Amino acid sequence: MNGFVSFVSAGPGDPELLTLKAVDRLQRADVILFDDLASGPILVHAGERAELIAVGKRAGRLSPKQDHVSRLLVDHACAATRIVRLKSGDSGIFGRLEEELRALDAAGIGYEIIPGVPSACAAAAAAGLPLTRRLTARRVQFVTGADITGDLPEVLNWSALADPGATTVVFMGKRTFPRLAAQLQAHGLPGETPALLAEAVGHPEQHLLRTTVSALAERLAQSRSDQPALILYGPLAPDGSAKSALEE
Repeated sequence: MNGFVSFVSAGPGDPELLTLKAVDRLQRADVILFDDLASGPILVHAGERAELIAVGKRAGRLSPKQDHVSRLLVDHACAATRIVRLKSGDSGIFGRLEEELRALDAAGIGYEIIPGVPSACAAAAAAGLPLTRRLTARRVQFVTGADITGDLPEVLNWSALADPGATTVVFMGKRTFPRLAAQLQAHGLPGETPALLAEAVGHPEQHLLRTTVSALAERLAQSRSDQPALILYGPLAPDGSAKSALEE
């Protein structure tokens, strides 16, 4: 008899942002396969007897291949009763969820998906920003700044990404943002468009920088940390009560 897999979304990393259902599944799991960004204090909620297996993928670092991760998930689901696949943010947003669901479907293994706080929402909240604004930001869009090779994706909807009336969130885009920004400006987005660099969201080392698209591109072309980050740009609200938490 096969086990059952719970895809648990860990949120951005702050354990206080875990859902009650996520905590319940972690406490009852026999095996937990976790991403690098979903470890640390999140795993405090794991049961004492749970087997913990790191399967995280990080850009620029040696990481397990996706087919290996999917194979591990199937193998453990065939040998144990309750499996948790712990992913950072919300597992359905750039979390390679589809590949693992296909592997479970092929093996006839049941699963559930437990949503979590998306890192984009957590970054905006940490900066004291709404993602939408009634008059100026009527649309939100998420885009990845890296394809499977880590390079800027070749096929992107530049007219949509350069829309000054949309709040855009770039995942995994620090290394490619200088080139992304150049294309955005070539397609009409003003270089002075507000931007936010949000690093290590939900972690003690969290760092937020309010700047502009052109200034951020220049900054990241010169140097960048190895902290995971999101980039938000568009008609972002002016600084409010959270200003003291931001670097100007």
